[in-house]
Amino acid sequence: MAVYRRGAGLSGRSAMGKLAVKQAAVGVLVAGAACMGVIALILTLVRVRSMDLPVGTQYGMVFDAGSTHTALFLYQWPEGKENNTGVVSQVLVCDVEGPGISSYASDPPGAGQSLKACLDKAKASIPAERHRDSPVYLGATAGMRLLHLQNPTQSVQVLQEVAKMIRSYPFDFRGARIISGQEEGAYGWITINYLLEGFIQYSFEGRWKHPKNGKILGALDLGGASTQITFTPKDPILDKSTEARFRLYGYNYGIYTHSYLCYGKEQAMKQLQAQLVKAKGNDLSQPVTHPCYNSGYNLSLTMGELFDSPCVTKPSDFNAVTPVTFRGSGSPMECQDLVKTIFNLTGCPSASSCGFNGIYQPPISGQFFAFSSYFYTFSFLKLTPQAPLAQVQRTVEEFCRKKWTLLKAEYPGEKERFLRDYCATGYYITTLLLDGFKFDNQSWSNIVFQKQAADTDIGWTLGYMLNLTNLIPAERPQAAVGQSPEQWAAAVFFIVFGVFLCLVAIIMQIFWSRTTDIV
Repeated sequence: MAVYRRGAGLSGRSAMGKLAVKQAAVGVLVAGAACMGVIALILTLVRVRSMDLPVGTQYGMVFDAGSTHTALFLYQWPEGKENNTGVVSQVLVCDVEGPGISSYASDPPGAGQSLKACLDKAKASIPAERHRDSPVYLGATAGMRLLHLQNPTQSVQVLQEVAKMIRSYPFDFRGARIISGQEEGAYGWITINYLLEGFIQYSFEGRWKHPKNGKILGALDLGGASTQITFTPKDPILDKSTEARFRLYGYNYGIYTHSYLCYGKEQAMKQLQAQLVKAKGNDLSQPVTHPCYNSGYNLSLTMGELFDSPCVTKPSDFNAVTPVTFRGSGSPMECQDLVKTIFNLTGCPSASSCGFNGIYQPPISGQFFAFSSYFYTFSFLKLTPQAPLAQVQRTVEEFCRKKWTLLKAEYPGEKERFLRDYCATGYYITTLLLDGFKFDNQSWSNIVFQKQAADTDIGWTLGYMLNLTNLIPAERPQAAVGQSPEQWAAAVFFIVFGVFLCLVAIIMQIFWSRTTDIV
């Protein structure tokens, strides 16, 4: 019995020793797993930084159906970055052959057919797998506004035909409509300040933020049938019908914007001709002297061609087939006086809060970006991007005094219909800006005449697409954050190793429990 009890005691102590070893081993494994978890947690929390993930590319198109021509603008941006700024880039600009779609009033199918070549170019420029995801819009401006005033049925038919043509392509067609003058001005303003990072910019720290000293520019747009002025005034806007409000990237903006229909470049030139014909009276057998046409230039047309727009009022003795001949005299001062006759500069209740034609306008404030025909005219006269007012006036006067034969020899590649109007357009622009919008010699230096910003054409089309595709959010975007691939791989390794140790501990515990039961 004594021997049996001694053996039992030794066996008990041995079992207790083994149990202690087992518990210690399991404890070490659990502690190791816990350490692995802590290390992985630390790796996931430290050195977090912004990261750019591989993304695809999205596309969007807008047709600018203007009064004199139509153009297709194709844009692209990184997929998944719609709420960032400065990521949209211009891929393609395609000028549609022929006049604006409003000119197809008597041939609506022709308006749709005119878009085909540019749609083919866009289709070839966008990867096939992206066709169905690419939105396309058509916005018609002042030319179609005028047609709608003259003949609403024809304007509807033209829009139906262009929509029919666009729908025949594998794009995401979002509609074709006539946009208002206020929309045109506001979208142009958005385009400029979006591209010039006035709303938000990418900092050196790698984050998107509101620029502390960011300047919001005004927009001056001169089209063929209308002109728009848009800016942020210093004082509250009194006429709320001229106000547009936006919330962009967490900031509120209130802008003044107004569109003057019939005061685009082409319609202004038509108004000048009509003024001269009316002043001539019933005697049109002799040429009508046009002081804004260079000396030696002659232009013949019919009364029907001259008075084919609601922007000019037909005389009482109107006869569509009556011929009219204009003869240029190249008289700068008389040209300037003629230009002023198409503006009502005296009908303002308050000169300090009025543009022209009795339209409310707060005082000019800030810097301005002038584009479209402003740029094309001043670019031809070599006055871009900026020139002192005295130099502008001198250049326009000198151009107007040149003989037509000299101009033809000096600019052999320039189309006649453009060359003949540069004198009148030069005076029209200075009169519009100085007398109409109330710029002066000092504020003139705040105007920049340019075509592009950030390698993208300035106009209303980009702002229109940004708005309709929600590429501009109401709030400030948040930067994406992440870790380097090496740090992430290390964290994953420690997590997996920790899980492995836990499994080993569990297996050991189960195995030893069974062994103890058997013994």
